[in-house]
Amino acid sequence: MNATSTSPVTSTPILRRTLLWSAVATLVLAVVGAILGVTLAGTPGLFSALAGIILAAIFLGITGISILIANRWYGDALYVPIFFGAVLGGWLLKFVLFLVVLFVLRGQDWIHPLVFFIAVVVSILVTLVIDVVVLTRSRLPHVSDVTLPTAEDLAAASAADAAEQPRAIEESEPKKPSLGS
Repeated sequence: MNATSTSPVTSTPILRRTLLWSAVATLVLAVVGAILGVTLAGTPGLFSALAGIILAAIFLGITGISILIANRWYGDALYVPIFFGAVLGGWLLKFVLFLVVLFVLRGQDWIHPLVFFIAVVVSILVTLVIDVVVLTRSRLPHVSDVTLPTAEDLAAASAADAAEQPRAIEESEPKKPSLGS
């Protein structure tokens, strides 16, 4: 891990903000989902709504967290393989977790399938809206992680150009043939 990196990764603040807003939205959805779940389907509706909302939050948070963890190695020679390994590892974790949850929850008496499905879909839609809002309000440059030249760099470059200019003029002038040869 390269702790001396001078250029921060521009996606890190965006991902942190997205995860924070998603956590707040998950809490709000859990309260609303619990009330609606109990109202529509009783105790199984309550558990189904909470399970769906929490499951969606976990699945959607794994991607952001894996990217934030991988961004710690920014500037390291192995950053790209670490980044893609972390993202792929997060995807594989979500896939295996999905299969385990699917087999565990299948046929459970305390799950109301319709309430569970609606809770998952609403949670995903709210999180997608949060992602869009955070990205559109973020000031992300078109070209990220670039270091622009400083005033000292420009002064040094113009001084080097000025020192080279007379020599370049002398070399570019055609030589006049001498009559004595």
